[in-house]
Amino acid sequence: MQHTDPAGPRFLSGLRAAATALGLAAATLCHAWEPTQPVEIVVPAGTGGGADQMARFVQEVVAKHGLMRQPIKVVNMAGNSGADGLLAVREAKGNPHKLIITLSSLFTVPLATGVQFNWRELTPVSMMALDQFVLWVNAQSAYKTPQALLSALRERPPGSFKLGGTGSKQEDQLISVLLETAAATRIQYVPLKGGGDVAKALAAGEVDLTVNNPIEAEALWRSGKLRPLCVFDGARLDYPAKLSNGQSWNEIPTCMSAGIPAQYLMLRGFFMAAKNTPEQQAFYVQLLERVRALPEWRELMAKGAFRQTAMTGPSYTEWLDRNESYHRVLMREAKLIARP
Repeated sequence: MQHTDPAGPRFLSGLRAAATALGLAAATLCHAWEPTQPVEIVVPAGTGGGADQMARFVQEVVAKHGLMRQPIKVVNMAGNSGADGLLAVREAKGNPHKLIITLSSLFTVPLATGVQFNWRELTPVSMMALDQFVLWVNAQSAYKTPQALLSALRERPPGSFKLGGTGSKQEDQLISVLLETAAATRIQYVPLKGGGDVAKALAAGEVDLTVNNPIEAEALWRSGKLRPLCVFDGARLDYPAKLSNGQSWNEIPTCMSAGIPAQYLMLRGFFMAAKNTPEQQAFYVQLLERVRALPEWRELMAKGAFRQTAMTGPSYTEWLDRNESYHRVLMREAKLIARP
């Protein structure tokens, strides 16, 4: 005997109609505001670096999956150690079509340059992840362990080693000072435009070591041109898949275990200009949440060995408060704060 739903087809049809109406209402609420012109993402660094790669990734997947009607344009503004990019977005008050992807230079640049800027002059949108730093050498280098490099730093005359990094008085140079302290020596710091340039300089033998982010050196590691020695974190990276020469991110030891007492994680987060509406801010929060839900995002996280920490709202603001204070201490101890 054929089963008949006691509620009847009319009841089910009514449920479907109600569900459709609720879905449309939810969609309307989620998109109370949408961009009406192309959206610009400012990268306060050069091309090829971690921030640039993440911005262009967001640009690509938003277009690929139709997450927004308007296109995204990525603009690199590395001038004045990235201050030009920060100031450009600060001056775009009330413009909901301009975002910036930030590094921890959000804190270090004002301290190092004396530029009158504070992150509170922007509107926090979303922390996407935290980025690691790895100590790298050329694959042909004689140093195959962090202990061997540390010993050489201590034994050779001060200034014998060149460390390439992004910009001056930013994250890379801050870590180089921590490395100098651990080795009780002096290292020549060579400022370059961006993380891509830094990785290329090491592969070309123009510098002796770098502290690049994983994603900035990953391709050259895969091609056998670079060698990772240790990661500046308290725990190993959470990615066991084999990548290069049978090695995985997870197999790289911590610098702490090699006698280098230095840990540092860098922000990868989005802000928008100030004086925009809550609806405009909410649109970008939701947009970036949808980006993080994509399988391509998980692939990017594994490729770049990111720490998958995401925040929005009050928790993001509280994190920014704490890290501003932390960077002020680090920069003061490293003697990288601009004199008045």
